[in-house]
Amino acid sequence: MTKKETDNKTTQLRRQGVSRRGLFKGAALASGAAAGGLVSGIIPSPFTPRAASATDKPLKLGFQAHRTGIGAGYGRWYERTTKAAVKLINETGGIGGRPIELIVEDDGTDPKRGAEVVEKFANLHKVDFVFGTLFSHVVIGSAPRAGELKMPYFVVSETPAVPNGQFSRYVFQAGTSDVRSQMTAIAKWVLDKLGKKVTMIFPDYAFGYAHRDYFGAAVKANGAEMKELIPIPPRESSFTKYFPRIPSDTELLYHVMVGPGVLTFVREMGEHFGNNRPQIFGFIDSLEGVNIASPGLEFLEGTYFWEGFPRYADGLPTRAADFYRQKVGMTDTGTYVDDPKDTAYASHMFGCWETLFAIKQTVEQSGYVDPTAKDKAAFIETLENIRWFNEGIEHPQGHKLFRGGSHQAHAEQYISLVENQRLKVVHKTSIEDSLYEPEYDYTKQPL
Repeated sequence: MTKKETDNKTTQLRRQGVSRRGLFKGAALASGAAAGGLVSGIIPSPFTPRAASATDKPLKLGFQAHRTGIGAGYGRWYERTTKAAVKLINETGGIGGRPIELIVEDDGTDPKRGAEVVEKFANLHKVDFVFGTLFSHVVIGSAPRAGELKMPYFVVSETPAVPNGQFSRYVFQAGTSDVRSQMTAIAKWVLDKLGKKVTMIFPDYAFGYAHRDYFGAAVKANGAEMKELIPIPPRESSFTKYFPRIPSDTELLYHVMVGPGVLTFVREMGEHFGNNRPQIFGFIDSLEGVNIASPGLEFLEGTYFWEGFPRYADGLPTRAADFYRQKVGMTDTGTYVDDPKDTAYASHMFGCWETLFAIKQTVEQSGYVDPTAKDKAAFIETLENIRWFNEGIEHPQGHKLFRGGSHQAHAEQYISLVENQRLKVVHKTSIEDSLYEPEYDYTKQPL
């Protein structure tokens, strides 16, 4: 980066309230309604003494799980990760001395059922907080009900619907980054290195539209050209009829597919192109839960993927990441310790772990005791004033900048190359690469 570019970036960050010196200070500010102190996240943080609560009764957390439906694979690893985090927190003193009581309900990866689950958590189980939703259409179906019930609701998704203001002050995305920030972070590198004439293949629903709109905007902003947009129905089982729509002068094919048909999608894409293919970049969503060395995927050699958390341990060789892997049962090659055929959903499931520790920290700093209007307000205002979550046991994916106005975390991202049937990290973005001008400020809403 030239000096002029550096100065321009610094000016941009200052306008957004971020100083380059403060970007990785290792301390986070909690002001306003916060009880004060540093945001934890250094290696020993779960084992350090915490402020005692006024009660020792269990804190009830409702985990909205995709146990069935199109998101079941993600749901399995989300639940595995969640239970590991809850076990660790309870073994090390709980939340302000209170144990977590985890209550799980399956939403079937269905928007209507998701809203019903939120209502069940609030009115039947009477939980303190709800978390866990991944698929964007389920988030969009569930989060408004959480707002109506004044239930603090933490999505573990990538949906831009949170930071762009579609929901209420009760909805947060504190443990993971959103699609727009991910694409903002990786766009320049991808377009500069892989090609300027782009065709996109994406699922025909909210998650896919976010990629279409935000990466499409990044293509234009970086002087590239969008050649074709190809939406795919979410329950499609064969994809060969779509590939002829890819223009012959495409330099970069950008794909992001999810669901049970992804292995077929990737294999058929390889059969269509053979050895004569453009550069290919995908979001690892296309292969989450899939062994990269599976038969039929050989053509992926030399293609690139976004990863939120590197599948292979050598992509993020930190003590915190190693500790997290061990606790959730993920091996160095990204498989389940008890079943090498069960590949982890590594780039998403860490959000459950980090969300639980964000809730823990905010409860302890705010003095939250019961789900009263007063305590909920103190909790929400405290979280809105937290600035940083620091890399460590509580946040093994890396440092996060939390924007209280948009209720959104911003994180480092990874670009990996398929080499020798493995994913090799070749580029790590900075948090500042992911920043965009905030679209909405939830703090202006009444509680």
